[in-house]
Amino acid sequence: MDLFNYSRRETTEVNIGATPMGGNNPIRIQSMTNTPTQDTEACVEQAKRIVDAGGEYVRLTTQGVKEAENLKNINISLRSQGYNTPLVADVHFNPKVADVAALYAEKVRINPGNYVDAARTFKHLEYTDEEYAQELQKIRDRFIPFLNICKENHTAIRIGVNHGSLSDRIMSRYGDTPEGMVESCMEFLRICVEEQFKDVVISIKASNTVVMVKTVRRLAQVMEEENMHFPLHLGVTEAGDGEDGRIKSALGIGALLADGLGDTIRVSLSEAPEAEIPVARKLVDYIIRRNEHPYIPGAVAPAFDYLSPTRRKTRAVHNIGGDNLPVVLVARLDGNLEVNLQFCPDYIYTGHQLPQQTNNGIQYIVDADIWDGTDNTWPAFKGDQLPFLTGCTASLKFLFITYMGLNEEALACLKYHPEVVLIAQSNHPNRLGEQRALAHQLMCEGLQNPVIYFQHYAEEETENFQLKSAADMGALIFDGLCDGIFLFNQGNIASQVIDATAFGILQAGRVRTSKTEYISCPGCGRTLYDLQNTIARIKAATSHLKGLKIGIMGCIVNGPGEMADADYGYVGAGRGKISLYKQKECIEKNIPEEEAVDKLIELIKKNGDWREE
Repeated sequence: MDLFNYSRRETTEVNIGATPMGGNNPIRIQSMTNTPTQDTEACVEQAKRIVDAGGEYVRLTTQGVKEAENLKNINISLRSQGYNTPLVADVHFNPKVADVAALYAEKVRINPGNYVDAARTFKHLEYTDEEYAQELQKIRDRFIPFLNICKENHTAIRIGVNHGSLSDRIMSRYGDTPEGMVESCMEFLRICVEEQFKDVVISIKASNTVVMVKTVRRLAQVMEEENMHFPLHLGVTEAGDGEDGRIKSALGIGALLADGLGDTIRVSLSEAPEAEIPVARKLVDYIIRRNEHPYIPGAVAPAFDYLSPTRRKTRAVHNIGGDNLPVVLVARLDGNLEVNLQFCPDYIYTGHQLPQQTNNGIQYIVDADIWDGTDNTWPAFKGDQLPFLTGCTASLKFLFITYMGLNEEALACLKYHPEVVLIAQSNHPNRLGEQRALAHQLMCEGLQNPVIYFQHYAEEETENFQLKSAADMGALIFDGLCDGIFLFNQGNIASQVIDATAFGILQAGRVRTSKTEYISCPGCGRTLYDLQNTIARIKAATSHLKGLKIGIMGCIVNGPGEMADADYGYVGAGRGKISLYKQKECIEKNIPEEEAVDKLIELIKKNGDWREE
C-alpha cells in the first residue's frame, strides 16, 4: 500500500440484490432501522426515509425467527412502493435465525463472537490444541449449511466482528487484541473460501477508534497474505451523537478511507437513522475527491510500522513534542482573545498583533518581524524566513513549512535548530499524503523537531468543518505523527467551535482528554428504552466530569464488551428496565428506566468519581 498516494484497495465484487458492492462500484452508504422488526409499517416507513436520504442498504435487527420471517412482509411492501434497496438482516446469538433471514433478505450479517460460541461472560477458558480444533469444527458444522442456504437464494453475507462481543474462546487464546479480532473473522472467511462462497463482506468495528483502525489495517494485510480480496464495511460502533459522533466517526472511518480501505460505510449516530446518511455521504465524497491526484514522491521511514505504529520520537520544546500531550494551536487575527476554559488552547497565533499579557496560561505567537523579545511571545516564521532562525534568540520558534519546502537548505537549518517546531501545511489535493511524507522525511533524516499540523478550510457549516478536519487528522494521529493540531477556517464558524473541534479530534483519537466521553449506541429494534432522551439526560448530568467514560447501550448485544473500556455503563436489560455497570461488573439489575439516571449518578458518587460543577 502507498502511504502517500491515494487509490482504493482492489476487491472482488459482491452481489447484494440489485446493488453490488466492491470491485469498481462506488463506496456504498447504509444505515439501520431502530423500529421493532415485527412492526412492518414502522420499518417500511423508516426504511423509505433512509433510502430517500441516499441510503443504499437498509439493515434491520432480527433477534428471533418471527422477526426474520417478517422481513418477507417488509420486503414485499417496499418493493410494491418502488423501493428496491437491498435489505440486510442483523443476527446475533441464534444461527437458526440467520437460516430464515437468508430466505427474505438480500444480505445477512452474522457475528462470529456469538454465532456458535456462547455469549461473552469474560471467563478465561483453557483449550488444548485438539479441543480448540474441535471448537472450530463446530463452527464448520453449523456455518456450512447456512452458506448453502445463501447459495440457493443468492443471499450475500457480512461477517461482522465487534470488539464488544468477541467470544470468551477468542479472548482466552488471543487476548483483547487486534490479532484476536482478526482471527475471529478469518476463522469464518477461510470456510467461505473452502466452500467457494464469494458474496462476502467483512466488518471489524470498535468504539475505540485506535482499536478499530489498527484491526482493519491488520485484517487487510492478513487477507492480502492469504490472497483474499473481500470488500470491507467500515464503522465506529457506539460513536455517540452530535459533534462527538461525527468527529469520532470521521476520524476512524476517514483514516481508513484515506488509505483506500472500505467499500461501504455506516456512520453510527445515536440519532434518527436517516440522519446518518448525509454525514456518511459528505465523508465519502470528501475522501474520494483526491482520486488521481498529482503524485507525491514520499519515502516510508524504515522504523515506521503501519500495523502497529508508535509515536514518532521528538525532542520536547517547552510543552510540545517529547512525551507531552499534543497541543492545540489556534488563530485569533481579529483581536478577540476570548476562549472557553474547558477547551482552552495552548497557543494563540495573533499575527501582527502583540498581546499585552498572558491569559489562562495561554502562550501567544506573533510574526517574527514584530517579535519584541518579551517572555510571553514567540515568533511564527514562514517558510521564506529561514535566515532569521539563526539570529532569533527566542527559546521556541515556529516554522510554517510544506513537504516540497523541506529541501536541503531547510533540513540543514533544522539540524542546527532542534528548538524549531514545524507547522506542516499543504495545498495538495491529498494533504494527508504530503503531511505524512513530511513526517517520514524527518524520520529518515534523523530530525526530531516536533510537528504541528495546520489544516485550513473555508467552510460555512460546522458539520462540514468537523468532518473534514477529523478525516484529515485521523491517519496522522493513528500513525503517531501528531505533536499538535492547528485548525483554521476562513468561513463563518465561531472561533470557540473551532477550538472545541480540535480538542474533540484529539480526544476521539485517544491522545488527549478534555471532556466526558460517551460510548453510546445508535439504537436498533433491540433497543429497550428511549435512547436519545436518555443520552441527553445523562449528558446534562455528567458532562462536567472530565476524563470519565460512560457507556450508554440500548441492549446487551455489545453492552458489557464495548463498555469494558468505560468507567460506568447504562444498559437496557428489559423493556423499560436498566442494568448499571462499573466497568465489566454488573452492579444493579432491572432498575426502572425512570429511576436509572439518578441511580447512575449515585453509583458514580459512591465510587468517588463525582465532583460538583
